[in-house]
Amino acid sequence: MSDALDATPYDALLLLSFGGPEGPDDVVPFLENVTRGRGIPKERLKEVGQHYFLFGGVSPINDQNRALLEALRKDFAEHGLDLPIYWGNRNWAPYLTDTLREMVADGRRRVLVLATSAYASYSGCRQYRENLADSLAELAAEGLEPPRVDKLRHYFNHPGFLDPMIDGVLQCLADLPEDVRAGAHIAFTTHSIPTASADTSGPAESHGEGGAYVEEHLDVAQLIADAVRERTGVDHPWRLVYQSRSGAPHIPWLEPDICDHLETLHGAGAPAVVMAPIGFVSDHMEVLYDLDTEATAKAEELGLPVRRSATVGDDPRFAAAVRDMVLERAGVENGQEVTPCALGALGASHHLCPVGCCPSRTPRPAAAGADSPYA
Repeated sequence: MSDALDATPYDALLLLSFGGPEGPDDVVPFLENVTRGRGIPKERLKEVGQHYFLFGGVSPINDQNRALLEALRKDFAEHGLDLPIYWGNRNWAPYLTDTLREMVADGRRRVLVLATSAYASYSGCRQYRENLADSLAELAAEGLEPPRVDKLRHYFNHPGFLDPMIDGVLQCLADLPEDVRAGAHIAFTTHSIPTASADTSGPAESHGEGGAYVEEHLDVAQLIADAVRERTGVDHPWRLVYQSRSGAPHIPWLEPDICDHLETLHGAGAPAVVMAPIGFVSDHMEVLYDLDTEATAKAEELGLPVRRSATVGDDPRFAAAVRDMVLERAGVENGQEVTPCALGALGASHHLCPVGCCPSRTPRPAAAGADSPYA
């Protein structure tokens, strides 16, 4: 490796995340941002916000993003990659549009985007791309010249994302009482989404039952389960399950729910369970409440020993994976022959989201894809 790494033609990296409240007074305005256009009454939002109020009205996601920013900057500096890193959110400060405006003022013209979502889905990919298009349009309306933005590929099967999760599951198994350890089941969890959204996730050729969203999670779960078997000599039973459902009861969402699954496992005589939140980059509210609070309470009610493994967070291996993907994408843009780093049966994801990928119910412009109005 040379002393200085070159990300040309890119002159900045943007960490794009969901955002979260940073105090009790922020909770309802934050939820209004998240649910804008759905007509949800403020009183209902106050009820939903109880999850946040249990934690002082503060979502952990912002501090987790600050820690990831620090890890990325440290890794880039140590490896001679001179690429400034910015941070913008969809639903709370620092807002995406404000960050892009700052980047324009700083002279940034070619921007790579790292979204804090590893898998293909509307809410995990295209909606971020729609947010980017909205912000770029706002800058253009202000008379600014919007930068060109490209999004890093999905990284669900990059070793730098997988290895920390493998270690987390192994640590949880080691922490279980010895008499239940060998028989422990692994419940790989991710955010439930409407089945209609799952079925149309990923490129058009991936559409079908569960789409790319389910397929990618199953591939990750199998990779982790295989690695655990190789390191422990034990083939632990596992299943992909879901959490954090938030939709109307009459709309089908992916199942089973983690709490229902714990009841099923207990009824079948499972001696212990490791909950592995593979669908999440960090230990944000949906991990802390839905798993550490709600699911753990269910397990205690059942008398079922349970452990929850860590998410990737600011693990140095994940920061190194981001650097790897930045250089990979720069190489692609420069016409170099690049071999993406990916494990499992699915291979590396596409660099450019194709037309028809993770479509929205109401078509909207989306940046950083083959159908982007900002080429």
